[in-house]
Amino acid sequence: MSQPMTFFALMRVHPNWLRLSRPERRRFEQETLKPIYARYPGVKMRWFDAEAFTARCSDVAMFEAASVKEFYFLIDALRDSPLMTEPYFEFVDIIPAVEDGFRDYDAQQAR
Repeated sequence: MSQPMTFFALMRVHPNWLRLSRPERRRFEQETLKPIYARYPGVKMRWFDAEAFTARCSDVAMFEAASVKEFYFLIDALRDSPLMTEPYFEFVDIIPAVEDGFRDYDAQQAR
């Protein structure tokens, strides 16, 4: 499979994060998270707020990765960081997915 994998990480915010001021949160992102993301340039991340729509999780991070190994290393780095150890957030679930996988399957079956 040559297409990237997509992972949806369902996360729950911890009160420790909510106690930080917004400038402290932005500083944490700049000083802690961005350097971690920079070590894994093959993984793209997007962030979604969900707390107004579900009690299961407060946020969803969507990761697109060409390499499962690079995604795995990024998640380990996040787990080792204050994001999870303070904790500021916790993982509720990680859902791997393949975008339009059925199309690849249909094309392979047509051969």
